[in-house]
Amino acid sequence: MHIHDLIGVGFGPSNIALAIALEEGRSAGRPMVPLFIERQPRFAWHPHMLLGHAHMQISFLKDLATLRNPCSRFTFVNYLHQKGRLPDFINLKTFFPSRHEFNDYLGWAASQFEDRCVYGEEVVEVRPEKRQRDEVELLRVRSRDADGAMHERLARNLVVSIGGTPNVPDHFRPHRGDTRIFHSSTYLRDVARLPAHARRIAVVGAGQSAAEIFMDLHGRPNAPQVDLVMRARSIRPSDDSPFVNEIFNADFVDVVHSRAQAERDALLREFWHTNYACPDLDLIRQIFEVFYEQRVAGAERHRFLRRHEVTQVAADTNGVHLGLHDLNAGRDHIVRYDAVILATGYARDHHKTLLDPLAPYLGDFSADRHYRLRTTPDFTPSIFLQGACESSHGLSDTLLSITAVRTGEIGAALAATLPSPHPAPAAADRAMSV
Repeated sequence: MHIHDLIGVGFGPSNIALAIALEEGRSAGRPMVPLFIERQPRFAWHPHMLLGHAHMQISFLKDLATLRNPCSRFTFVNYLHQKGRLPDFINLKTFFPSRHEFNDYLGWAASQFEDRCVYGEEVVEVRPEKRQRDEVELLRVRSRDADGAMHERLARNLVVSIGGTPNVPDHFRPHRGDTRIFHSSTYLRDVARLPAHARRIAVVGAGQSAAEIFMDLHGRPNAPQVDLVMRARSIRPSDDSPFVNEIFNADFVDVVHSRAQAERDALLREFWHTNYACPDLDLIRQIFEVFYEQRVAGAERHRFLRRHEVTQVAADTNGVHLGLHDLNAGRDHIVRYDAVILATGYARDHHKTLLDPLAPYLGDFSADRHYRLRTTPDFTPSIFLQGACESSHGLSDTLLSITAVRTGEIGAALAATLPSPHPAPAAADRAMSV
Protein backbone atom coordinates (compact mmCIF):
# COMPACT_ATOMS: atom_id res chain seq x y z
CA MET A 1 0.00 0.00 0.00
CA HIS A 2 1.30 3.45 -0.89
CA ILE A 3 2.38 5.47 2.15
CA HIS A 4 1.26 9.09 1.94
CA ASP A 5 3.39 11.79 3.52
CA LEU A 6 0.19 13.50 4.60
CA ILE A 7 -3.52 12.74 4.62
CA GLY A 8 -5.95 15.54 5.32
CA VAL A 9 -9.39 14.77 6.72
CA GLY A 10 -11.90 17.12 5.10
CA PHE A 11 -11.47 19.53 2.20
CA GLY A 12 -13.07 22.74 3.33
CA PRO A 13 -11.40 26.17 3.46
CA SER A 14 -8.73 25.16 6.00
CA ASN A 15 -7.41 22.18 4.08
CA ILE A 16 -7.75 23.96 0.74
CA ALA A 17 -5.52 26.68 2.21
CA LEU A 18 -3.11 23.97 3.38
CA ALA A 19 -3.02 22.46 -0.11
CA ILE A 20 -2.14 25.91 -1.43
CA ALA A 21 0.57 26.47 1.19
CA LEU A 22 2.14 23.08 0.44
CA GLU A 23 1.94 23.67 -3.30
CA GLU A 24 3.69 27.00 -2.97
CA GLY A 25 6.16 25.52 -0.51
CA ARG A 26 7.32 22.94 -3.04
CA SER A 27 9.21 25.62 -4.94
CA ALA A 28 10.99 26.44 -1.68
CA GLY A 29 12.32 22.90 -1.37
CA ARG A 30 9.55 21.29 0.69
CA PRO A 31 8.32 18.47 -1.58
CA MET A 32 5.10 17.16 -0.06
CA VAL A 33 1.97 16.26 -2.01
CA PRO A 34 -0.98 15.66 0.31
CA LEU A 35 -4.07 13.54 -0.15
CA PHE A 36 -7.36 14.88 1.18
CA ILE A 37 -10.49 12.85 1.92
CA GLU A 38 -13.82 14.67 1.82
CA ARG A 39 -17.17 13.11 2.72
CA GLN A 40 -19.21 15.35 0.42
CA PRO A 41 -19.54 14.23 -3.22
CA ARG A 42 -18.12 17.55 -4.40
CA PHE A 43 -16.85 20.79 -2.90
CA ALA A 44 -19.49 22.68 -0.94
CA TRP A 45 -19.17 25.30 1.80
CA HIS A 46 -22.21 25.61 4.06
CA PRO A 47 -24.45 25.06 1.00
CA HIS A 48 -27.68 25.20 2.99
CA MET A 49 -26.93 28.65 4.39
CA LEU A 50 -26.19 30.34 1.05
CA LEU A 51 -29.10 32.74 1.46
CA GLY A 52 -29.90 35.30 -1.18
CA HIS A 53 -28.61 38.45 0.51
CA ALA A 54 -26.03 36.95 2.87
CA HIS A 55 -22.60 38.56 2.91
CA MET A 56 -19.28 37.66 4.47
CA GLN A 57 -18.56 39.00 7.93
CA ILE A 58 -14.84 39.02 7.23
CA SER A 59 -12.70 40.96 4.77
CA PHE A 60 -11.91 39.29 1.44
CA LEU A 61 -8.24 39.98 2.22
CA LYS A 62 -8.47 37.22 4.83
CA ASP A 63 -8.79 34.68 2.04
CA LEU A 64 -6.93 31.41 1.56
CA ALA A 65 -3.52 32.94 0.83
CA THR A 66 -3.13 36.74 1.03
CA LEU A 67 -1.94 37.12 4.63
CA ARG A 68 0.65 34.39 4.10
CA ASN A 69 1.63 35.23 0.52
CA PRO A 70 0.07 38.31 -1.12
CA CYS A 71 1.69 37.27 -4.42
CA SER A 72 -0.09 33.90 -4.48
CA ARG A 73 -2.16 33.04 -7.54
CA PHE A 74 -4.82 31.74 -5.15
CA THR A 75 -5.84 35.11 -3.70
CA PHE A 76 -9.40 36.37 -3.92
CA VAL A 77 -8.14 39.29 -6.02
CA ASN A 78 -6.61 36.93 -8.58
CA TYR A 79 -9.84 34.91 -8.58
CA LEU A 80 -11.71 38.10 -9.51
CA HIS A 81 -9.14 38.83 -12.19
CA GLN A 82 -9.45 35.32 -13.64
CA LYS A 83 -13.24 35.65 -13.68
CA GLY A 84 -13.10 39.08 -15.33
CA ARG A 85 -14.86 40.83 -12.45
CA LEU A 86 -12.05 42.72 -10.71
CA PRO A 87 -12.95 46.25 -11.97
CA ASP A 88 -16.64 45.73 -11.13
CA PHE A 89 -15.84 44.41 -7.66
CA ILE A 90 -13.68 47.47 -7.03
CA ASN A 91 -16.67 49.60 -7.99
CA LEU A 92 -18.73 47.91 -5.27
CA LYS A 93 -16.45 49.61 -2.72
CA THR A 94 -16.76 46.80 -0.20
CA PHE A 95 -14.50 44.47 1.77
CA PHE A 96 -17.34 41.98 2.19
CA PRO A 97 -18.34 39.94 -0.86
CA SER A 98 -21.55 37.97 -0.94
CA ARG A 99 -21.44 34.52 0.55
CA HIS A 100 -22.34 33.13 -2.87
CA GLU A 101 -19.30 34.78 -4.45
CA PHE A 102 -16.92 33.67 -1.70
CA ASN A 103 -18.26 30.14 -2.02
CA ASP A 104 -17.49 30.32 -5.74
CA TYR A 105 -13.97 31.52 -4.92
CA LEU A 106 -13.42 28.58 -2.58
CA GLY A 107 -14.74 26.17 -5.21
CA TRP A 108 -12.43 27.74 -7.81
CA ALA A 109 -9.45 27.14 -5.53
CA ALA A 110 -10.55 23.60 -4.64
CA SER A 111 -10.97 22.68 -8.32
CA GLN A 112 -7.23 23.15 -8.85
CA PHE A 113 -6.51 20.23 -6.51
CA GLU A 114 -8.93 17.66 -7.90
CA ASP A 115 -6.09 15.14 -8.27
CA ARG A 116 -5.29 15.43 -4.57
CA CYS A 117 -8.74 14.97 -3.11
CA VAL A 118 -10.97 11.92 -2.85
CA TYR A 119 -14.60 13.03 -2.65
CA GLY A 120 -17.50 10.95 -1.41
CA GLU A 121 -15.68 9.14 1.40
CA GLU A 122 -16.11 9.80 5.11
CA VAL A 123 -13.18 9.09 7.40
CA VAL A 124 -14.57 7.01 10.25
CA GLU A 125 -11.45 6.30 12.30
CA VAL A 126 -7.66 6.51 12.41
CA ARG A 127 -5.71 3.58 13.82
CA PRO A 128 -2.08 3.24 14.94
CA GLU A 129 0.17 1.24 12.65
CA LYS A 130 3.26 -0.37 14.17
CA ARG A 131 6.07 -1.74 12.04
CA GLN A 132 9.36 -3.36 13.08
CA ARG A 133 9.92 -1.41 16.26
CA ASP A 134 7.43 -1.20 19.11
CA GLU A 135 6.52 2.31 18.04
CA VAL A 136 3.64 3.80 16.09
CA GLU A 137 5.32 4.77 12.83
CA LEU A 138 2.30 5.23 10.57
CA LEU A 139 -1.42 5.93 10.70
CA ARG A 140 -4.06 3.74 9.08
CA VAL A 141 -6.87 5.99 7.88
CA ARG A 142 -10.17 4.17 7.35
CA SER A 143 -12.98 5.74 5.30
CA ARG A 144 -16.38 4.65 4.03
CA ASP A 145 -17.78 5.55 0.61
CA ALA A 146 -21.41 6.15 -0.38
CA ASP A 147 -21.93 2.45 -1.16
CA GLY A 148 -20.71 1.42 2.28
CA ALA A 149 -17.38 0.03 1.09
CA MET A 150 -14.43 0.62 3.42
CA HIS A 151 -11.08 1.96 2.23
CA GLU A 152 -7.76 2.10 4.06
CA ARG A 153 -4.73 4.29 3.45
CA LEU A 154 -1.44 4.71 5.29
CA ALA A 155 0.01 8.08 6.23
CA ARG A 156 3.09 9.44 7.96
CA ASN A 157 1.18 12.55 9.10
CA LEU A 158 -2.42 13.68 9.47
CA VAL A 159 -4.27 16.99 9.39
CA VAL A 160 -7.82 16.98 10.73
CA SER A 161 -9.97 19.83 9.41
CA ILE A 162 -13.55 18.65 9.77
CA GLY A 163 -15.21 21.84 10.93
CA GLY A 164 -17.95 21.82 13.52
CA THR A 165 -20.77 19.38 14.05
CA PRO A 166 -24.28 20.77 14.61
CA ASN A 167 -24.96 21.50 18.26
CA VAL A 168 -28.39 20.10 19.14
CA PRO A 169 -29.63 21.05 22.64
CA ASP A 170 -30.52 18.16 24.94
CA HIS A 171 -34.30 18.63 24.79
CA PHE A 172 -34.27 18.22 21.00
CA ARG A 173 -32.02 15.17 20.75
CA PRO A 174 -34.80 12.57 21.15
CA HIS A 175 -36.44 14.13 18.05
CA ARG A 176 -33.48 13.97 15.67
CA GLY A 177 -35.45 11.99 13.10
CA ASP A 178 -38.37 14.43 13.01
CA THR A 179 -38.22 16.38 9.73
CA ARG A 180 -40.04 19.29 11.38
CA ILE A 181 -37.04 19.92 13.67
CA PHE A 182 -33.73 20.69 12.00
CA HIS A 183 -30.46 22.56 12.48
CA SER A 184 -29.50 25.70 10.59
CA SER A 185 -26.72 23.75 8.85
CA THR A 186 -29.41 22.08 6.69
CA TYR A 187 -31.79 25.05 6.53
CA LEU A 188 -32.33 25.53 2.79
CA ARG A 189 -32.70 21.82 2.17
CA ASP A 190 -35.09 21.12 5.04
CA VAL A 191 -37.20 24.28 4.85
CA ALA A 192 -37.97 23.36 1.23
CA ARG A 193 -39.30 20.00 2.42
CA LEU A 194 -41.83 21.49 4.81
CA PRO A 195 -45.45 21.16 3.68
CA ALA A 196 -47.29 24.25 2.47
CA HIS A 197 -49.40 24.33 5.63
CA ALA A 198 -46.30 24.78 7.84
CA ARG A 199 -47.06 28.38 8.74
CA ARG A 200 -45.95 28.70 12.36
CA ILE A 201 -42.19 28.36 12.82
CA ALA A 202 -39.82 28.86 15.75
CA VAL A 203 -36.20 29.91 15.24
CA VAL A 204 -34.12 29.15 18.34
CA GLY A 205 -30.88 31.13 18.67
CA ALA A 206 -29.41 34.62 18.94
CA GLY A 207 -26.55 34.68 16.43
CA GLN A 208 -25.96 35.49 12.77
CA SER A 209 -27.60 32.31 11.49
CA ALA A 210 -30.76 32.87 13.54
CA ALA A 211 -31.00 36.45 12.31
CA GLU A 212 -30.44 35.49 8.67
CA ILE A 213 -33.01 32.68 8.83
CA PHE A 214 -35.57 34.98 10.47
CA MET A 215 -35.22 37.51 7.65
CA ASP A 216 -35.30 34.78 5.01
CA LEU A 217 -38.55 33.37 6.42
CA HIS A 218 -39.98 36.89 6.68
CA GLY A 219 -39.46 37.37 2.95
CA ARG A 220 -40.93 34.05 1.83
CA PRO A 221 -44.11 34.21 -0.28
CA ASN A 222 -46.15 31.90 1.98
CA ALA A 223 -45.70 34.46 4.80
CA PRO A 224 -45.03 32.12 7.73
CA GLN A 225 -45.43 33.35 11.28
CA VAL A 226 -42.06 33.25 13.01
CA ASP A 227 -41.15 33.32 16.67
CA LEU A 228 -37.53 34.29 17.33
CA VAL A 229 -36.71 32.52 20.62
CA MET A 230 -33.59 33.29 22.66
CA ARG A 231 -32.35 33.39 26.25
CA ALA A 232 -30.66 36.74 25.70
CA ARG A 233 -32.33 40.01 26.63
CA SER A 234 -31.52 41.56 23.25
CA ILE A 235 -29.78 40.84 19.97
CA ARG A 236 -26.27 42.16 20.40
CA PRO A 237 -24.19 43.29 17.40
CA SER A 238 -20.74 41.96 16.70
CA ASP A 239 -17.95 44.28 17.80
CA ASP A 240 -15.75 44.74 14.76
CA SER A 241 -14.04 47.94 15.88
CA PRO A 242 -10.33 48.12 14.99
CA PHE A 243 -8.75 47.61 18.41
CA VAL A 244 -11.07 44.73 19.27
CA ASN A 245 -10.49 43.17 15.87
CA GLU A 246 -6.80 42.86 16.71
CA ILE A 247 -7.67 39.66 18.57
CA PHE A 248 -8.20 38.07 15.16
CA ASN A 249 -4.70 38.96 13.96
CA ALA A 250 -2.34 36.04 13.47
CA ASP A 251 0.16 37.39 16.01
CA PHE A 252 -2.51 37.37 18.73
CA VAL A 253 -2.32 33.57 18.66
CA ASP A 254 1.08 33.91 20.36
CA VAL A 255 -0.48 36.09 23.06
CA VAL A 256 -3.18 33.53 23.81
CA HIS A 257 -1.04 30.41 23.56
CA SER A 258 1.68 31.82 25.82
CA ARG A 259 -0.77 32.34 28.70
CA ALA A 260 -1.82 29.90 31.39
CA GLN A 261 -5.17 28.25 30.75
CA ALA A 262 -6.95 30.43 33.32
CA GLU A 263 -5.83 33.57 31.46
CA ARG A 264 -6.82 32.04 28.12
CA ASP A 265 -10.28 31.32 29.47
CA ALA A 266 -10.58 34.91 30.70
CA LEU A 267 -9.63 36.23 27.24
CA LEU A 268 -12.22 33.99 25.59
CA ARG A 269 -14.90 35.23 27.98
CA GLU A 270 -13.94 38.86 27.48
CA PHE A 271 -14.17 38.71 23.69
CA TRP A 272 -16.83 36.00 23.34
CA HIS A 273 -19.35 38.39 21.77
CA THR A 274 -17.01 39.24 18.91
CA ASN A 275 -17.76 35.83 17.40
CA TYR A 276 -20.80 34.24 19.07
CA ALA A 277 -24.43 35.38 19.34
CA CYS A 278 -23.61 38.62 17.54
CA PRO A 279 -25.25 39.32 14.15
CA ASP A 280 -24.21 42.20 11.91
CA LEU A 281 -25.62 45.56 12.99
CA ASP A 282 -27.32 46.09 9.61
CA LEU A 283 -29.12 42.77 10.01
CA ILE A 284 -30.23 43.69 13.53
CA ARG A 285 -31.64 46.94 12.17
CA GLN A 286 -33.59 45.03 9.53
CA ILE A 287 -35.13 42.79 12.19
CA PHE A 288 -35.99 45.79 14.39
CA GLU A 289 -37.66 47.45 11.40
CA VAL A 290 -39.77 44.33 10.80
CA PHE A 291 -41.12 44.44 14.34
CA TYR A 292 -41.60 48.21 14.19
CA GLU A 293 -43.62 47.99 10.98
CA GLN A 294 -45.80 45.35 12.66
CA ARG A 295 -46.59 47.84 15.40
CA VAL A 296 -47.41 50.50 12.83
CA ALA A 297 -49.77 48.10 11.07
CA GLY A 298 -51.27 46.88 14.33
CA ALA A 299 -50.62 43.27 13.33
CA GLU A 300 -48.55 40.57 14.97
CA ARG A 301 -47.20 38.16 12.39
CA HIS A 302 -43.85 37.55 14.12
CA ARG A 303 -42.91 37.53 17.80
CA PHE A 304 -39.61 38.25 19.52
CA LEU A 305 -39.54 35.91 22.52
CA ARG A 306 -36.51 37.26 24.30
CA ARG A 307 -35.47 35.87 27.68
CA HIS A 308 -37.21 32.59 26.93
CA GLU A 309 -35.75 29.17 27.66
CA VAL A 310 -36.84 25.92 26.00
CA THR A 311 -37.62 23.56 28.88
CA GLN A 312 -39.31 20.68 27.10
CA VAL A 313 -40.05 19.41 23.59
CA ALA A 314 -42.91 17.14 22.52
CA ALA A 315 -44.04 16.18 19.03
CA ASP A 316 -47.22 14.62 17.69
CA THR A 317 -49.29 14.67 14.53
CA ASN A 318 -50.51 18.18 15.37
CA GLY A 319 -47.05 19.72 15.52
CA VAL A 320 -44.03 20.37 17.71
CA HIS A 321 -44.87 21.62 21.19
CA LEU A 322 -42.21 23.70 22.95
CA GLY A 323 -42.34 24.26 26.68
CA LEU A 324 -41.02 27.80 27.17
CA HIS A 325 -40.00 29.45 30.43
CA ASP A 326 -40.32 33.24 30.39
CA LEU A 327 -37.36 34.39 32.50
CA ASN A 328 -38.78 37.89 32.83
CA ALA A 329 -42.29 36.94 33.93
CA GLY A 330 -41.22 33.75 35.70
CA ARG A 331 -43.95 31.70 34.05
CA ASP A 332 -44.13 28.62 31.84
CA HIS A 333 -46.25 28.10 28.75
CA ILE A 334 -46.45 25.70 25.80
CA VAL A 335 -46.53 26.83 22.17
CA ARG A 336 -47.34 24.67 19.15
CA TYR A 337 -45.23 25.04 16.01
CA ASP A 338 -45.29 23.45 12.58
CA ALA A 339 -41.49 23.51 12.49
CA VAL A 340 -38.53 24.42 14.72
CA ILE A 341 -35.18 25.57 13.36
CA LEU A 342 -32.16 25.29 15.66
CA ALA A 343 -29.64 28.07 15.04
CA THR A 344 -27.70 26.79 18.02
CA GLY A 345 -24.15 26.72 16.73
CA TYR A 346 -21.59 23.95 16.43
CA ALA A 347 -19.52 21.65 18.61
CA ARG A 348 -15.80 21.28 17.86
CA ASP A 349 -14.87 17.98 19.47
CA HIS A 350 -15.64 15.34 16.83
CA HIS A 351 -11.91 14.90 16.19
CA LYS A 352 -11.70 13.08 19.54
CA THR A 353 -14.14 10.44 18.30
CA LEU A 354 -12.27 10.12 15.03
CA LEU A 355 -8.93 9.70 16.78
CA ASP A 356 -10.20 7.56 19.65
CA PRO A 357 -8.09 4.51 18.65
CA LEU A 358 -5.03 6.76 19.13
CA ALA A 359 -6.16 8.08 22.52
CA PRO A 360 -3.46 6.21 24.53
CA TYR A 361 -0.83 8.20 22.64
CA LEU A 362 -2.55 11.61 22.66
CA GLY A 363 -2.98 12.40 26.36
CA ASP A 364 -5.43 15.27 26.84
CA PHE A 365 -5.60 16.11 23.10
CA SER A 366 -3.80 19.42 23.67
CA ALA A 367 -1.93 21.04 20.78
CA ASP A 368 1.39 22.85 20.66
CA ARG A 369 1.83 26.32 19.16
CA HIS A 370 1.89 24.85 15.63
CA TYR A 371 -1.46 23.06 16.10
CA ARG A 372 0.22 19.66 16.48
CA LEU A 373 -1.21 17.30 19.08
CA ARG A 374 1.21 16.41 21.85
CA THR A 375 1.99 12.70 21.77
CA THR A 376 3.89 10.07 23.72
CA PRO A 377 7.55 9.37 22.82
CA ASP A 378 6.67 6.10 21.07
CA PHE A 379 4.39 7.86 18.58
CA THR A 380 6.15 9.10 15.43
CA PRO A 381 3.41 10.65 13.22
CA SER A 382 2.42 14.29 13.55
CA ILE A 383 -1.29 15.05 13.86
CA PHE A 384 -2.43 18.63 13.31
CA LEU A 385 -5.81 20.17 14.09
CA GLN A 386 -7.44 23.01 12.21
CA GLY A 387 -10.45 24.66 13.79
CA ALA A 388 -10.41 22.69 17.04
CA CYS A 389 -7.93 24.68 19.15
CA GLU A 390 -9.98 27.68 20.26
CA SER A 391 -9.33 27.09 23.97
CA SER A 392 -5.55 27.18 23.47
CA HIS A 393 -5.10 29.41 20.38
CA GLY A 394 -7.93 31.94 20.62
CA LEU A 395 -11.26 32.88 19.05
CA SER A 396 -9.75 33.21 15.57
CA ASP A 397 -9.13 29.46 15.41
CA THR A 398 -12.53 28.58 13.93
CA LEU A 399 -12.60 31.53 11.53
CA LEU A 400 -11.00 32.40 8.20
CA SER A 401 -9.01 35.19 9.91
CA ILE A 402 -5.80 33.20 10.44
CA THR A 403 -6.32 30.33 7.99
CA ALA A 404 -3.69 31.42 5.50
CA VAL A 405 -1.03 32.05 8.15
CA ARG A 406 -1.90 28.93 10.15
CA THR A 407 -1.52 26.66 7.14
CA GLY A 408 1.87 28.19 6.43
CA GLU A 409 2.94 27.33 9.97
CA ILE A 410 1.60 23.79 9.65
CA GLY A 411 3.33 23.42 6.29
CA ALA A 412 6.64 24.44 7.82
CA ALA A 413 6.16 22.01 10.72
CA LEU A 414 5.29 19.22 8.28
CA ALA A 415 8.38 19.90 6.20
CA ALA A 416 10.50 19.28 9.27
CA THR A 417 9.02 15.78 9.60
CA LEU A 418 10.34 14.60 6.23
CA PRO A 419 13.81 13.06 6.43
CA SER A 420 14.11 13.10 2.63
CA PRO A 421 11.93 13.84 -0.41
CA HIS A 422 9.31 11.24 -1.24
CA PRO A 423 7.74 10.67 -4.64
CA ALA A 424 4.20 11.92 -5.17
CA PRO A 425 1.44 9.31 -5.38
CA ALA A 426 0.43 8.41 -8.90
CA ALA A 427 -3.25 9.13 -8.24
CA ALA A 428 -5.41 10.55 -5.49
CA ASP A 429 -7.46 7.40 -5.06
CA ARG A 430 -4.71 4.97 -4.13
CA ALA A 431 -6.22 2.96 -1.34
CA MET A 432 -6.85 -0.59 -0.31
CA SER A 433 -10.53 -1.55 -0.27
CA VAL A 434 -11.51 -3.84 2.56
